[in-house]
Amino acid sequence: MTRIVLGVEYDGSAYSGWQWQRNRRSVQVVLERALSKVANQPITVICAGRTDAGVHALEQVVHFDTEVERDHHAWLLGGNSNLPDDVRIIWVKNAEADFHARYSAVARFYRYIILNRPVKSALLRQQATWCYAPLDADKMHEAAQHLLGTHDFSSFRAQGCQSKSPCRIMYFIDVYREGDKVIMDISANAFLHHMVRNIAGVLMAIGAGKQPVEWTQQLLDLKSRKLAAVTAPPDGLYLGSVYYPAHYGIAKNPIFNKLPPDAKRFD
Repeated sequence: MTRIVLGVEYDGSAYSGWQWQRNRRSVQVVLERALSKVANQPITVICAGRTDAGVHALEQVVHFDTEVERDHHAWLLGGNSNLPDDVRIIWVKNAEADFHARYSAVARFYRYIILNRPVKSALLRQQATWCYAPLDADKMHEAAQHLLGTHDFSSFRAQGCQSKSPCRIMYFIDVYREGDKVIMDISANAFLHHMVRNIAGVLMAIGAGKQPVEWTQQLLDLKSRKLAAVTAPPDGLYLGSVYYPAHYGIAKNPIFNKLPPDAKRFD
C-alpha cells in the first residue's frame, strides 16, 4: 500500500461541508469520486480538518492509501479533470506510512475575511462576510490577544460540539485592515466546532463598539456559549493551511513562522 497526500483548495459555497452526508453534496464526495476514476477502484480520503457548509479552503490536506500505481502527474491532472471547477488538487506527494492528515498536524491556520463597507459586494457575496457598520480593526486585534495561550474555549464552541475537551492552544491571532477588508488570521493546535466563527462574531461586536475590548477575557472566564455573540457567517472563513513536523517533507506556509518552538501536536 502507498500513502498519498494531497493539497486541495475549494470554494465551499455550493457544498454542505467537507464530510460525506447522505443526499447532500460534499467536497469529500466529489474528491473521492474523481480520485476513484483515476485509480479505477474506490478511494477514501481523510482530511486535516472538516469544514462546514459554505466554508472554503486555500489548502486543505488529505491522505489516502492505495495499491494502485500512478505517478503524481496522473493523480494531479487526472483528479482535476474529474473535479468540478470549484475544487482543485494543487499538489501531490508520497507520504510516510505513519503520516496522518489530521493526527500528524501541529497547527491549523484559518483566515476570516470581512468586507467592511456600506454596500454589499456583487463579486464577493459568498467569499467574504459583509459588515456595514465601521469596524475598528486595532481594537479587534487588541481584544484577540486575550485568547493567546492555552484556554478553555467553552464560550467559543458550538452547542453541539462533540469534542471531549474544550481546551485548545492558541498560537497567534492577528486582525488587520486591508482597504475595505478586515482580516483575521488565526492559528491553534486544533479548533472546536464553530470556534473561529464564534471568535469572529465576538471580535466584530467589539470592533463595532457594542462591547469593550476586555469582553474576550470575560467570556473566557465565564465559559458559557450562551453569553457570547452570534456565530459569524461561513462565507468569510477559509482553512488556510496545515503545519506538520518537518520530517514529513510537506512545505510549511510562511505564516507558521509565528509558531512558538514548543508548538505540539493535538492528541
